[in-house]
Amino acid sequence: MADTKTDGRRARGERSREAILERAVALASVHGLDGLTLGRLAEAAGVSKSGFFAHWRDKEQLQLDAVDWAGRQWTEWIVKPALREPPGVRRLVALHEARLAFYAASVLPGGCFFFVAQVEFDDHPGPVRDRIAKAVSDWLGFIERQVAEAVALGELPPGTDAAQLAYEIDALGEAAVIHTRLLGHDLAYTRARRAVLQRLRALAIDPSLLPEDPA
Repeated sequence: MADTKTDGRRARGERSREAILERAVALASVHGLDGLTLGRLAEAAGVSKSGFFAHWRDKEQLQLDAVDWAGRQWTEWIVKPALREPPGVRRLVALHEARLAFYAASVLPGGCFFFVAQVEFDDHPGPVRDRIAKAVSDWLGFIERQVAEAVALGELPPGTDAAQLAYEIDALGEAAVIHTRLLGHDLAYTRARRAVLQRLRALAIDPSLLPEDPA
């Protein structure tokens, strides 16, 4: 019986922690990680300040855990759906489309946690910056591997610079984050889709594998 009670408390504690992290990532997408004040986060997550301190010893650990949680969210919304598509150029398109769909769904009020985090911490050395840098590097590496696989499958030509193409695809996704706020969703998403499709179509051995440009 004691073990059952202990397990129940642990499960409730984990649910509380997950709820706080979900709100932390949402707030950080607007206010930045440094904007995660105790009062603001406790109120947004619906927990007491004492409950908050039961999970985190300091603000830096909360920031580190928020980066990790945002990475898991990115995987669930963007990486996993894209992996259901055939490897090669179609998966590269699916990856970009899933990213735009994540933004279009307004999952985060600020649009993109990692865009804000990069701008905020790029010149602030320390564990949080290192964690953000690793997440961004892992993402670029993932795209690069998809490009390399497309080359291996004969869908992109030998000698394609996988790292460069990965950088370009990511940069076009980041541009959509900014431009949706300033130019409007329809225009920004259309241009972001068209830019990646045209870049891949110019390289693809068989362009018919790719969808048509958006109207």
